[in-house]
Amino acid sequence: MTELPGLVVTGVSGRMGRMLVKTITESGRARLVAGVEREGHAWVGRDIGEAMGGAPLGAMVTDDPVEAFARAQGVVDFTAPAATVAYAGLAAQARAVHVIGTTGLEPAHLEKIAAAARHAVIVRAGNMSLGVNLLVRMTQKIAAALDADWDVEVVEAHHRMKVDAPSGTALMLGRAAAEGRGVTLEQAMVSGRDGITGARERGSIGFSAIRGGDIVGEHDVIFAAEGERVILRHVATDRAIFARGALRAALWGQGQKPGEYDMMDVLGL
Repeated sequence: MTELPGLVVTGVSGRMGRMLVKTITESGRARLVAGVEREGHAWVGRDIGEAMGGAPLGAMVTDDPVEAFARAQGVVDFTAPAATVAYAGLAAQARAVHVIGTTGLEPAHLEKIAAAARHAVIVRAGNMSLGVNLLVRMTQKIAAALDADWDVEVVEAHHRMKVDAPSGTALMLGRAAAEGRGVTLEQAMVSGRDGITGARERGSIGFSAIRGGDIVGEHDVIFAAEGERVILRHVATDRAIFARGALRAALWGQGQKPGEYDMMDVLGL
């Protein structure tokens, strides 16, 4: 019998880390090999299940990603940009599939991730949800069908603890709209309006961010013209949708050629 792929969860004590542990262990499609936390964290050296307040899972929390990655076929990573860049290099050395759900990545981070992808499989997406990725594709198609007389606004809402804005998903949606119009997002993006901004520039793509409470994630793409609007919307009510997508990506990446992929590749879209 073929052994199930072994996965490591980084930032295992966080909300997404715990959800990933639950999703992996209940899936029957992968093994939980280890969890990774920063040096000095209270969970280091403990069984992951016990640290989460449940039954032992037979997988330990470590502060040594090199050792953990060496025993795994995949790494699932929803942490912070600097940590993700470091993990990308280590996962590439271990030839483990690296699934990246980290947001807030800047061009310098992306360059290093792209370099690591020359040696191993990296699946990176601002959102791992099936529904969101369908929304991205729909946004691109509608933007291609409507001219610049239709204003585009991306409005997103998240919990009060989210540290980056616009969200990675909002940027995915804005980039899809820009691609549909044949421009780059950098050329069209407008965010953080405040004060007397003047009339809206034709063809611009606007962003608004809401932060509050425990909102998991809500995204609207508004196409507005004189006399009519088209509104696309996705509402996430359970963080498990991201964990399920990440697990699917980690399994899909097994046996793929080295390179950088996204959820469109995973889902065949």
